[in-house]
Amino acid sequence: MAEIITGKETLVQVLKEADSMPAPREVLMVTPSHFSVEYVINPHMEGNIGTVDKKKARWQWEVIRDKFRMLGLRVHEMEGEPGFPDMVFSANQSLPYIDPDGQKHALMSIMHSEQRKDEVPYFEQWYRQHGYGLHYLDTNGITDFEGMGDAIWHFKKRILWGGYGYRSSRQAYEAVSGTFNVPVALLELVHPAFYHLDTCFCTLNEESVLIYPPAFTQEGLELIHAAFPVVIEAPEKEAQELFACNACCPDGKNVIIQKGCQEVNKALKKNGFAFHEVDTGEFLKSGGSVFCMKLMLW
Repeated sequence: MAEIITGKETLVQVLKEADSMPAPREVLMVTPSHFSVEYVINPHMEGNIGTVDKKKARWQWEVIRDKFRMLGLRVHEMEGEPGFPDMVFSANQSLPYIDPDGQKHALMSIMHSEQRKDEVPYFEQWYRQHGYGLHYLDTNGITDFEGMGDAIWHFKKRILWGGYGYRSSRQAYEAVSGTFNVPVALLELVHPAFYHLDTCFCTLNEESVLIYPPAFTQEGLELIHAAFPVVIEAPEKEAQELFACNACCPDGKNVIIQKGCQEVNKALKKNGFAFHEVDTGEFLKSGGSVFCMKLMLW
């Protein structure tokens, strides 16, 4: 049912009653053929214009692609387009969904930055070719919404976590909730280095999540702790410099994560998860890592 959730008591009840949803088993990735840092639209880009090693970026991208394949997911590859250096961050341009009847849908984003707005039609074309029903937000009333960068499905449940404050507007979630007829738990983001929800919030399974607490308000932290019995907290260095929370756990067991996140990896192992380290160093220069570089699909 469509509902905006801001209180922990409501969230606990909604979680109890929420319908199940299959975990995505497919991945869409955009090749890094045109990836570079050409402008500054987040704090991580500062000082990195023109510094990307394209050969190294391609190798790093292929390793991540192969990790998903190793875990049994089908990987779709879309060619990057000239003039769109951040198109490789394919989590941002849309929000996919599978309804209770098994029909596949996608809600198209309204990108916050002018430099990225024209990435969206390429994803729209891909969805059309693959049989998705397409949905759009009213640009007269909604200024921005950056797809799965800010809107993250609860693992195997028809509940959406909605981050807002930097790249997605709060009012967008009323429309998102109504479009897909699902509840949305709102999380306000308050740290400029963590401008997308996927930079500070990584669902691991139905009961576990990895977060960076200073990125949230106290009310947001209360929601998170009410929903997840296991909350792993990333330390500042690993969260901010290594993007630990931009990891991806596609199957509730295996976590693909930037190398060097030692404290987070210890906590993951302690809680029964396997971690698979990758190097996303070239992409960190642009403010993205594993989660940003893929879109989970059904």
